[in-house]
Amino acid sequence: MTAELVRGQNHPLAETRLEIRVSAADAIVAGATLGDADGRVAGARSVAHPASHKLPGLEVSRQAAAEHRLAVDLGALAESVHHVNVLLALPDGVGGPARFGAMAAPFVAVTGLDGREVASYTVTGLDSESAVVALELYRRQGGWKVRAVGQGYAGGLAAMLHDQGLEDATGMAAAINEAVTQGMARSVTPPQAHAAPPSAPAADPASSAARSGRVSYRHPGRQASAPAAAPEPAAGAPAPAVAPSGPDRPAPPVAGDATGWTLDERLYNQVWGMFEDLARSAAAYRSAVDFAESRLERELDQVLSDPLTRVGPEADAARDRARAKRTDLVEQARAVLDRDLAQLAAESEVVEHALPPAFARWDSPVWQGYQLPLETPLALRLGDLHLPERTDLRIPMLVRLPLERGLWIDSGRPSGPEAGLLDADELRGRAMETAVAHAARLLAVHPVGDFTVQVIDPAGAAGAALAPLLASGALREPPAPGAQGVSAVLDRLTQRVDLVQMAVRSGAADSLPPDLDTAEQLLVVNDFPHGFDDRGVTQLRYLADEGPSVGVHLMMVADRADARAYGPLLDPLWRALLRITPVADDHLADPWVGHTWTYEPSVVPRGSDVLRQVLRQVGQARQAYGL
Repeated sequence: MTAELVRGQNHPLAETRLEIRVSAADAIVAGATLGDADGRVAGARSVAHPASHKLPGLEVSRQAAAEHRLAVDLGALAESVHHVNVLLALPDGVGGPARFGAMAAPFVAVTGLDGREVASYTVTGLDSESAVVALELYRRQGGWKVRAVGQGYAGGLAAMLHDQGLEDATGMAAAINEAVTQGMARSVTPPQAHAAPPSAPAADPASSAARSGRVSYRHPGRQASAPAAAPEPAAGAPAPAVAPSGPDRPAPPVAGDATGWTLDERLYNQVWGMFEDLARSAAAYRSAVDFAESRLERELDQVLSDPLTRVGPEADAARDRARAKRTDLVEQARAVLDRDLAQLAAESEVVEHALPPAFARWDSPVWQGYQLPLETPLALRLGDLHLPERTDLRIPMLVRLPLERGLWIDSGRPSGPEAGLLDADELRGRAMETAVAHAARLLAVHPVGDFTVQVIDPAGAAGAALAPLLASGALREPPAPGAQGVSAVLDRLTQRVDLVQMAVRSGAADSLPPDLDTAEQLLVVNDFPHGFDDRGVTQLRYLADEGPSVGVHLMMVADRADARAYGPLLDPLWRALLRITPVADDHLADPWVGHTWTYEPSVVPRGSDVLRQVLRQVGQARQAYGL
């Protein structure tokens, strides 16, 4: 559970590798200082800031942005470091607010590398201050703790650094501000017309930034070395093409251009940074269009409100002027959007070719050189996401491993572009093929013996889809038939969950039966609810809720409409699972800015033999290990 801190409160840190996430309503600078046992900063080499963003065990953003992610490895810090202070400051000369009291309170969260929040703090009570020490990580009795500080400084960065004992605090503050103003901040200030109307609800800090007239289109975790983005084109001008970096051009995209301790972590963060960039850009564009439409409506109402000016040449001219303003605003917003989408498309092309097998499409060349892994990857690709503003710009949909939620592959009627093109049998067949592709990827990206797949298929309807798993030996045994087979598999897995949970809670993991398979388990259930009684449904719900914590994961292949006879009994099961589809479908909505995303599954291209080749290696390795 997250500890929501108030000023002065502290909380122990169980992990040493952490991420500190900062959200603000406008572009701010985030940095950190390393202090000794007395809290004093020895010199410039103990300050991480945009012009010097890396220190041993510490990495901060190289830009001013509304959101930041700071990487901290407490175990890599020097023994002399006893305090890590997280600093926030308003940059000079970039047109933003001059004091924290003029904006919404910043929010700071300490998370593990899996994204789970450990502690959070909303930095309230600020007024004239332009710099603040938000958090302090400090050693205590051999461990580390985090404290909510919230100490603000009206004198800005210089006063804050001086208070921590830095000798040339004024020079350091000037160097930080110069780094930001020279172009290390990759934020774009669109015309005022791009701001959302004052009545628009706030979904997140990004939308708050849009309302203030500032939108950051770049992900704060990127290790950007580029100058600021190019100026906005004039209304009606085509979006500029992505070109090599120069004085007024963004730097060419680089794979792995994000924070992280390994290449996979950097690629993972970069992919989700691209997702956030696309969401932000689309939100800014839609807000600008909404603003233009609302202003047009308001101006037309003003023309119609006076009977004396309602008709005639003056009224027609006023209407034309109002429509021209709307068109000009929309064209400006579209030009900014097209520019950002072009840059994202170039980045997507570069990143896609650098992704490891766990993150890559099935048609990626990386699968041709596939080798059995030695460790479990950070995440897994489930498919792609895109928005209607540019449907060919697809962002990989990655989920962390081990899976925290099971999957429900919906074989019912989709609502997306392929709705009505496939009959019920084709949808069921594709749903099972999608399940096999995901199961095969999970087997392929785990070390041999660390992951096992079991299948429930009471009616034997999935025989053709399961053929690659069975023929290769990657699937240890064929699905048990009928209701008895269903009951046997569910009994075995629920017993495994019970035994492992009891062993973990009692600290007696060594007492587990020697024949218990401790590998991660994936149960694929096809053609639900055929062959299931009430007891079987209850066991499924139990596996969905309790299984992931002890390595048992559920993948349902089912049509929700087929199970309506169970009524509300199944609602908790459906809510516990992540719904994906075997065809493109626009059913996913992010809670961040509220976009509806079109999801496309990660399936093997028709006619490709890549799935069988990969599974053949997996099966041979399992046989060699006697699995």
